[in-house]
Amino acid sequence: MNKTLIIFSRYPEAGKTKTRMIPALGAIGAAELQREMTEHTLKTAIALQSSSDIAIQIHFAGGEIQLMREWLGADFDYIPQTAGDLGTKMRLAFDNAFTSGNQQVVIIGTDCPDLDQEILTTAFSSLEHHDLVLGVAADGGYYLIGLQRPIVELFQNITWGTEQVLTQTKNIAQQLKLAVDYLPTLGDVDRPQDLDIWQKYT
Repeated sequence: MNKTLIIFSRYPEAGKTKTRMIPALGAIGAAELQREMTEHTLKTAIALQSSSDIAIQIHFAGGEIQLMREWLGADFDYIPQTAGDLGTKMRLAFDNAFTSGNQQVVIIGTDCPDLDQEILTTAFSSLEHHDLVLGVAADGGYYLIGLQRPIVELFQNITWGTEQVLTQTKNIAQQLKLAVDYLPTLGDVDRPQDLDIWQKYT
């Protein structure tokens, strides 16, 4: 069975990433946080890959493929993120992965350092019996979404970046009568008050 883990990230350029952290960390510090959190997430993904036959794709914004390879290595597929809102980016990422022959696809970001190998393993295992897997974020969104086939409706009419994302997604899944599994609730590191979550990994 072909499985792919897609990581959404951004090249760590000062002033263009983790901008909500700039008041607390400065532009350079916020970019360094982006770098460290991406490397932390990728380390978890590599650990998963070592115990399971899963491909890793990195969908990135900012920078360019050569810069990404110089930063994170040449062992992964790097795909520039498309234009549009987060829903459009995820929908197209899923479409591309399924068109390429994958049967289970999971998308994560880099803002959730508590996302570990065990949770990722559970996400893929759950897709054997569920249409949709969601990692519940404490801020009302989700830190992980997994599918076994394209479901376009999950990315339409969502107010991205708000605390309504998870509820709206749940409602759509219910309307479509999808079998859904929910993973443990975890916190994202988005704002200065969230930095305590990251402290234990530094």
